Amino acid sequence: MKLMILFGGASFEHEISIVSAITLKDKLEGFDLSFVFCDVDHRFYLIDASKMKAKTFSLGEFKKMPELHLENAAFIQKTMFSSVKHRSTVLNLIHGADGEDGTISSLLDFFSIRYIGPRIDASVFSYDKRYTKYLCNAKNIKTLDYEILSQSEHNNISIPYPVIIKPASLGSSIGVSIVKDESELDYALDVAFEFDKNVLIEPFINAVKEYNLAGFMLNGKIHFSIVEEPQKEEFLDFEKKYMDFSRSQSISGADISVALEAKLKSSFERIYTNLFEGALIRCDFFVINDEVYLNEINPIPGAMANYLFDDFKNAIESLSNSLPQTKRIKVNYDYIHSINQAKGK
Repeated sequence: MKLMILFGGASFEHEISIVSAITLKDKLEGFDLSFVFCDVDHRFYLIDASKMKAKTFSLGEFKKMPELHLENAAFIQKTMFSSVKHRSTVLNLIHGADGEDGTISSLLDFFSIRYIGPRIDASVFSYDKRYTKYLCNAKNIKTLDYEILSQSEHNNISIPYPVIIKPASLGSSIGVSIVKDESELDYALDVAFEFDKNVLIEPFINAVKEYNLAGFMLNGKIHFSIVEEPQKEEFLDFEKKYMDFSRSQSISGADISVALEAKLKSSFERIYTNLFEGALIRCDFFVINDEVYLNEINPIPGAMANYLFDDFKNAIESLSNSLPQTKRIKVNYDYIHSINQAKGK
């Protein structure tokens, strides 16, 4: 199977995307893989598979590699006398801005390039945590109580302490703080506002049960991963998540009841259906008093949550063969011709 892994991007999660791509190089061994790196200036480079190492990017060695440009249905490598077209299904592995906010999906749609990843509307509702709350409300899925603060208006919060503060549009626990009393609030808000002009405030529930579930749609049916119960301390901070993004070893499923697993899958299916087709996503849930609450949607999970699937290669190949088809509009200019004929032109 031919697959082009697109990674990097102008994002606070740029380095995490590189880690994910390096991990998938080994995890998808046997595929006909190519690697396209998007740098922070939005230039695309074709990276030799043998150079898929951290220092290629940290030392800027990627700049010596062929630069690519987008044309209809392909990435183009221009040579001195001609050009080479690189055509294959793209796996969007850009975390955060560019990859998850709809920018790359818009670009790939515009150039009619097939890709695995969230479409524009799915990106809107998963990238910004405020809109995820609105989505859950519309689909009757429970979430924690929340308040929104913006950088331009500092209101007092009404949620009792302790609370957790999150930038509205970032993942990987970047800019996230646990605030145990009012004396810690201003500093935590300053940290969060460094990354986003809007922040989400939720109650912090110590030792809450958390479960992760990934999946994708194939021929109208959701194919689920195992359910994971992540092992955490107070909360999974950036450093722990950064290492987590390089995971490739399969893990054992959570020891939960059949009834709870069914509840998790039901919530996942309601989130996914009619919105995330074409993507492999991971949803992170809380369970409180046997009720399931969505914590967040990961539209492009770290290393594509490969460790949650018994046969990850088959999952990616199956998804690639079941991507949504975009109907192209045909224009024949009949209307303009009729006007010209009526005017005798």
